[in-house]
Amino acid sequence: MFVVYVIRSTLNRQLYVGFTEDFKQRLETHNAGKVISTKAYRPWKPIFLECYSSKGDALRRELYLKTTSGKRALKLMLRETLD
Repeated sequence: MFVVYVIRSTLNRQLYVGFTEDFKQRLETHNAGKVISTKAYRPWKPIFLECYSSKGDALRRELYLKTTSGKRALKLMLRETLD
């Protein structure tokens, strides 16, 4: 099972989108400061998860959510969570 996730920094409310096979381990990696792009904004909390049986589908979804239109859609879907 592949997971597309959105985590949010409790430090500055920044969002990060990624995908993984082991979400629990990946979140621990982010919060341990082992990911260069998220290290400075720790700690992180999950706010959105989607599961896929195909790695290709998960990767396509992650890439879409990182586009301008994907970010816009994500902010619309999570508007109450992000307030």
